[in-house]
Amino acid sequence: MNTLSLRTLLIALPALFTLSGCTTPDSQPDQPLPDPDAVLEKLTRANDYWQEENPEPGWAFWEHAAYHTGNMEAYFVTGDQDYLDYSLRWGERNDWMGAKSDQPSEWKYSYGETDEFVLFGDWQICFQTYIDLYEITGDREKIERALEVMEYQMATDASDYWWWADGLYMVMPVMTKLYQVTGDELYLEKLHEYFTYAKSIMYDEETGLFFRDAKYVYPEHKSLNGRKDFWARGDGWVFAGLAKVLEDLPENHKHRDEYLGIYRKMADTLAQAQQPGGYWTRSLLDPEHAPGYETSGTAFFTYGYLWGINNGELDRDTYLPVALKSWEYLSETALKDSGMVGYIQPIGERAIPDQVVDADSTANFGVGAFLLAASEMYRLVEQ
Repeated sequence: MNTLSLRTLLIALPALFTLSGCTTPDSQPDQPLPDPDAVLEKLTRANDYWQEENPEPGWAFWEHAAYHTGNMEAYFVTGDQDYLDYSLRWGERNDWMGAKSDQPSEWKYSYGETDEFVLFGDWQICFQTYIDLYEITGDREKIERALEVMEYQMATDASDYWWWADGLYMVMPVMTKLYQVTGDELYLEKLHEYFTYAKSIMYDEETGLFFRDAKYVYPEHKSLNGRKDFWARGDGWVFAGLAKVLEDLPENHKHRDEYLGIYRKMADTLAQAQQPGGYWTRSLLDPEHAPGYETSGTAFFTYGYLWGINNGELDRDTYLPVALKSWEYLSETALKDSGMVGYIQPIGERAIPDQVVDADSTANFGVGAFLLAASEMYRLVEQ
């Protein structure tokens, strides 16, 4: 079964039967949904603008790769060949690789932007798109480097590969996608091993949220008002990453309930932190720390909610109002008439008081997050 038809089947499943603890479409509230054509127009407006303004594919590092995860979802729902070709050109330009060192003895996984940091997750997120393109084309060249790198990594004794929250989005879906390609259970075992380490240093049991990394754990680090400081985009990476994992993980897998429980607890906490305007502030539980609109975290959360609703993993009555409110912010405030997506916090790792984030603040990874959200919204309303 090809990728597009598989995704279509997965979207349809919740309408066919009731999953435990979840609502069916028959029990949804009487709430108006966006018009499908309007959603599609906003999706294409944003993506066409980005590709027209950025005709040359960039390098394979995380910020470009995160955009391409959204571009591929835009392709899956639109079938637009230009979108597919854009990601194909990007993969070809980067030789279907992340970091390019061919000496495993020098491979590292601390932060690094040069070619020896092959095991650093910011260089591995590109594999998500390469795998999607392999599924479409059948060209195994597109995943040979991904297989080489991840098989080498899994053969090591280290478990501390994911030491920052962003890494959970960057690499968890790579491992479930490669499991889907190969059938090798080791991908799922190592995924759980690495995730367990990440939880041990970043996870907050009380809220169900993740600190960005060990530097920001409470009470050693606090927000301006002395609260736990959870960075919106950091938790956005995790929430969206868990949705992607759950999409590809077998229904009966022994660790599925653990991932699903964390995902649902995050959904509950995040719903309580949403601002009246539909967005989330950069410090989730201390809005005064860095007030105002922020699009990247909001878009990842919107995607995560909509994926859960579409796939029967989140209660529709409870969370559809959250997703509709955040989509209204994304589509009416963040998205300009030109197609630019604004209010995206620049590259960083925390909520920074007094940092300027305005209507002209845009970035590739934030556009990718917007496309993820728009694609899931389209799947919701086209049914």
